[in-house]
Amino acid sequence: MTDQPILMFDSGVGGLTVLREARVLMPDRRFVYVADDAAFPFGAWEEPALRTHILELFAKLLDRFAPSISVIACNTASTLVIDALRDRFPGHPFVGTVPAVKPAAERTRSGLVSVLATPGTVKRQYTRDLISKWAQKCHVRLVGSDRLAGLAEAYMREGFVDEEAVRAEIAPCFMEQEGLRTDIVVLACTHYPFLVNRMRKTAPWPVDWIDPAEAIARRALSLLPPVDGGVLQGEPDIAVFTSGKADFAVGRLMQGFGLSVR
Repeated sequence: MTDQPILMFDSGVGGLTVLREARVLMPDRRFVYVADDAAFPFGAWEEPALRTHILELFAKLLDRFAPSISVIACNTASTLVIDALRDRFPGHPFVGTVPAVKPAAERTRSGLVSVLATPGTVKRQYTRDLISKWAQKCHVRLVGSDRLAGLAEAYMREGFVDEEAVRAEIAPCFMEQEGLRTDIVVLACTHYPFLVNRMRKTAPWPVDWIDPAEAIARRALSLLPPVDGGVLQGEPDIAVFTSGKADFAVGRLMQGFGLSVR
């Protein structure tokens, strides 16, 4: 039985949506959750600087935790640096998070799909290539939100969010063309599922909100050898903050997810 943990990485608390699904599928695994809060939000960085930062950070994380696999539970980071991580650390498996364009294109009936993401993910050629490859027969609108990730962070810490602010951020996702309406919105940021109930409440009409968390967790599971011997014992699941500190609200949130803050 291996005691190597699964490393989950995000800029903040958004990756907890993926951790939640991974725990369901892999209850016998140990997890290390890394929140790069010192660099939050990733979307504010210039691409070369962010790429260098994440590569240098992972050199330290892989050495410190020796994980069996690393899950980049962040669209912005994955669309920018996943290939570079695989090149830099060829012996280590990485699972990325990319906009769920393919399942959206397969599921839509109206042909009108929106991808709700951070500005960084929206401007990536990687995202546009996904649309060209999988959604040629759809009209896909890319909607970049400057505020939703921060709103989700605040909501998870404080338990409150300004619903009018959520309404304003999601409004561009909703299109009407020739009697047809947007019927699918891809949540292309792992923070956004935390706000999906508020999104449903403030949306002008019902749509299918695609959360890729389960698919990401299933991909990670598929790359791991089976655990021999049942539930792992020993070290608890931990949360690590690159700022070196977590306030009371964040610490309580992590404890709610079964994570011990280090």
